[in-house]
Amino acid sequence: MMLDFEQKLRGRKVLVTGHTGFTGGWACVWLRALGAEVSGYALAPETEPALYNLLGIESDMQSCIGDIRDTEKLNAFVRSIGPDAVLHLAAQPLVRRSYRAPLETFAVNALGTAHVLEAARMAGTCRAVVCVTTDKVYQNNEDGHAHRETDPLGGCDPYSASKAAAEIIIDGYRNSFGKAGNMAIASARGGNIIGGGDWSEDRLVPDYVRAQQAKKKLVLRYPGAVRPWQHVLGLVYGYLLLLAGLPEAPQQYACAWNFGPLDDARLTVRDVLAVLAEEWTPAALDFMQEPLHEAGLLALDSTRARDLLGWVPPWDTRRAIAETAAWYRGYYERPAHARDLTETQLRQWREALAAIQGKDRACAS
Repeated sequence: MMLDFEQKLRGRKVLVTGHTGFTGGWACVWLRALGAEVSGYALAPETEPALYNLLGIESDMQSCIGDIRDTEKLNAFVRSIGPDAVLHLAAQPLVRRSYRAPLETFAVNALGTAHVLEAARMAGTCRAVVCVTTDKVYQNNEDGHAHRETDPLGGCDPYSASKAAAEIIIDGYRNSFGKAGNMAIASARGGNIIGGGDWSEDRLVPDYVRAQQAKKKLVLRYPGAVRPWQHVLGLVYGYLLLLAGLPEAPQQYACAWNFGPLDDARLTVRDVLAVLAEEWTPAALDFMQEPLHEAGLLALDSTRARDLLGWVPPWDTRRAIAETAAWYRGYYERPAHARDLTETQLRQWREALAAIQGKDRACAS
């Protein structure tokens, strides 16, 4: 089984920055499954356990452990690879950590993005770059409307501001160096990612999993906060669509793209926990006093991705939460089977996409 966009990526050299992280791990597994030649540049995994180690990702690719702020090491590795495409995921991804380390956050997320873009440009082989930012790049008045790609950028915390700054850098590189068609650049603004294999700090599902395993209370910061929750495969699907299309149609693909739930399920933190309780087990709760500021409401309008890319994730929000619970439940029952769990869910996702693709072809004929 090979999907149309996967055919375009088969055999291509794809460099993934941040490949040791949660999303990077799922992206590398998918890229290898479709036959891409994958390499990675990132810091060592920060958590234990870590998806990168559980899946043995390093055995399937050429990996370099390094910091994107180390331009000499980064440039040397990118030149040695000569990538056709770059998926830039490496980041400081946590809001609360950005309050503790604002300068590091700006250096990694904003200037680090410039380092990756410059390394890709100087390699001379790269025709497509997808830089992943966040749904938090928008000036958010929390008025209930779903943000479109043309909405003003902003950021009320160091993390959000650093990612908005990265978007400006991306746009500057796109306009300065992408016009000749040598290296088309897109940015991807995704919502709150869930899925098996994430043990990061200060994220709802990993916090829930840790509390369950330690038999402790789950401490919530904003139980009423609304986020665009979606499975990691939905985001990776969007990234791969962009990587496949950028070289052929840079005028269409080289821009900013939102990837949020198409079912518009505006679930609160409490709503997500209710589904997790149904699929696994309820959590005992506690509440943080005077938490640092985070947005209460975030929503994305993904019409552009749906209409122009044909991006239609097969799992709705509730299914995404259920599959996430199933992955962790299966992992803690049989830790040695993490790779089987991951590959099974990827296969199911790709089969569902193939079914959608088949229906679209039948309708067109």
